[in-house]
Amino acid sequence: MDQKVYQLGQRYIGAGQSTGTIELHEVPGNALGAYLDGAEIVLHCNAQDATGDTMNAGEITIYGSTGDAAGYAMRGGSIYVQGDAGYRAGIHMKEYKDKVPVLVIGGKAGSFLGEYQAGGVIVVLGIGCEDRQPVGNFCGTGMHGGRIFLRTEHLPKDLPEQVIVRQADAEDMEIAAPLIRRYCEKFGADAEALLRDTYYVLRPNTKNPYRQLYVTN
Repeated sequence: MDQKVYQLGQRYIGAGQSTGTIELHEVPGNALGAYLDGAEIVLHCNAQDATGDTMNAGEITIYGSTGDAAGYAMRGGSIYVQGDAGYRAGIHMKEYKDKVPVLVIGGKAGSFLGEYQAGGVIVVLGIGCEDRQPVGNFCGTGMHGGRIFLRTEHLPKDLPEQVIVRQADAEDMEIAAPLIRRYCEKFGADAEALLRDTYYVLRPNTKNPYRQLYVTN
């Protein structure tokens, strides 16, 4: 069942919902779409923190920006953010078999993007901040799975040694391009222009694991 919701600041809207579409026209509270399990949420303004917390399936579209910890522990489904994301976007994302969560951020992302990421795909397009790096500090800290794509000529300078970064090749872009096109369909951006730009992909370095990050021996 489709719903239009106008409850300003209410938390947990759409929590665990498996069917239908929720359309929002005022800023919701934290944890929009927490545990979402197949429904669609369309937000016509900014979101607060923990959007899509532990979502399992479905899609969240934000015609604005989102606060901290978007996609926290996502294990399926997709979140598309037209604007920016706060700190710790994609923290603890994970995947299992055909469950591959997706987080696409049109603008910039704050520090600790993809912290402890264990799976899934994060794309940061950096629209509007082409003159600087599109992410904050400590990108990929603790990352041990998944991929992060950055559209940029300005790579972060403080990437951990346990992360491998290289320019995305054609095989990489087979993963990223459909997500970028989907973003452009939603928000009216020029897909061909974005796809002509330079992308870097971050992957965990399995030969250099975090042996002493959490233990002393």
